Amino acid sequence: MLTLASKLKRDDGLKGSRASATASDSTRRVSVRDRLLVKEVAELEANLPCTCKVYFPDPNKLHCFQLTVTPDEGYYQGGKFQFETEVPDAYNMVPPKVRCLTRIWHPNITETGEICLSLLREHSIDGTGWAPTRTLKDVVWGLNSLFTDLLNFDDPLNIEAAEHHLRDKEDFRNKVEDYIKRYAR
Repeated sequence: MLTLASKLKRDDGLKGSRASATASDSTRRVSVRDRLLVKEVAELEANLPCTCKVYFPDPNKLHCFQLTVTPDEGYYQGGKFQFETEVPDAYNMVPPKVRCLTRIWHPNITETGEICLSLLREHSIDGTGWAPTRTLKDVVWGLNSLFTDLLNFDDPLNIEAAEHHLRDKEDFRNKVEDYIKRYAR
């Protein structure tokens, strides 16, 4: 992260000087997405929920990161859930692409990692989808909330998990705990 931020500062210092004319394009051009991400990542890290951790495998690529959510209440308490986030070049006009890497029994996350979270939708009928005013902080808080207040059995992506909950809440809880033991430790 510091590396990209340092590059941005260096590039800003080159603007308007003759040195910018001789600098290579790769050191002068930083995408709008990357400029936004430097600010958003700093804000995100300052406002991260206590149940979340963010990891950047490559500090020069703020557009690719992993999120770990460790819920401290509810059905998923005690689990450790990994998400992979990729921020596309067209960000902030389009939402980040997020996938759950941990196998989970959840009404809003499929076992293959697809996620049903309205703010990750580019177009949403209810008006709660992605908008250019949203940030990575909103995405992380939304993912974190899928384990508590945004857990939605009425509009599921994983219909089988939602129906399981309606049919037998105790057996649903047992299956969630089994998944946590097997996949989320």
